[in-house]
Amino acid sequence: MDNVTLRSYRRTDAGAVSRLFREIYGDHYVQPHVYLPLMINQNHGDGSWHSLVAESQKKILGHATLCRNSRSHTAELGLSVVHPSRRGQNIATQLGSRLLIHAQALGCHGVSIKQVTQHAYSQRMADRLGFCSTGLLLDYVPSPFGEPLPESIVIGFIPIDGYRRPLPALPWPQSCRDFMEHLSGVYGTQEKEALWVGPPLHVEHCSGRYDVLLKKLDSSLLKQLRQLPGHWMISIRLRLARGFASAVDSLSAMGFIFTGIAPNDRCGGWLALFHRGYHPRTLQLHCPHIQRLHDQAQQQIAASASEAASHS
Repeated sequence: MDNVTLRSYRRTDAGAVSRLFREIYGDHYVQPHVYLPLMINQNHGDGSWHSLVAESQKKILGHATLCRNSRSHTAELGLSVVHPSRRGQNIATQLGSRLLIHAQALGCHGVSIKQVTQHAYSQRMADRLGFCSTGLLLDYVPSPFGEPLPESIVIGFIPIDGYRRPLPALPWPQSCRDFMEHLSGVYGTQEKEALWVGPPLHVEHCSGRYDVLLKKLDSSLLKQLRQLPGHWMISIRLRLARGFASAVDSLSAMGFIFTGIAPNDRCGGWLALFHRGYHPRTLQLHCPHIQRLHDQAQQQIAASASEAASHS
């Protein structure tokens, strides 16, 4: 990192930060705020973003941010970019490391990260910073690299010193037992289940995908989910709690695949991830546990296609 200084973001940096994103991603970056310098400053002014930049000879060559909802004790490490001329110099990792320290000063209990899957840079960085990869969001956002298929995302999480986010002590289904026992070993378990905050059901349409957030899955809701159009791409985030094993079986029978868990930023709990309607693809992922989840999802696509062909 010769002649590179890491420092806090300043309001006068907005234009240069926006240009850096455009230089790297063109018009394809998934967070539209980075294309509006006024929006960048507004997010810093209201405390939603806390950023660091890497500067050399008065030129900004790197950027990373803690994105935080004031009502949540979980922040997200994101908006991480490094100019191509400075890649391989550990700049993104240094920025991330300092922001994790800042997260503690902000009173955060944990930090999440979304790692892209078209390349391994962000996955390797997350691993170096101590994040554990917990789940896979299939076909999550339009490709920031201009590719025809949507970008799948690996979720990572790290607790801040002094805080824990244990998983509920549940009997794990055979289909995902090894993976869930791995995460239980990383984060621990507890008998008490985390409180739920917010409405029990929330649905929205985003990037061609239907996102469903659920407190619980009962027979009435299952019946209604079965009646949704079969061609819809649907992502379900279900509270990780008692009834999880039954939910895995019920949703699997409807064509959903389990792809891990993600922290619930509304409270101290976890959400189980299920997906249906994603595209077939090949990915080489840094975490072997997430690679197995991805491979299982692809095997399900192949099995479904084979079954459909046999009935045609």
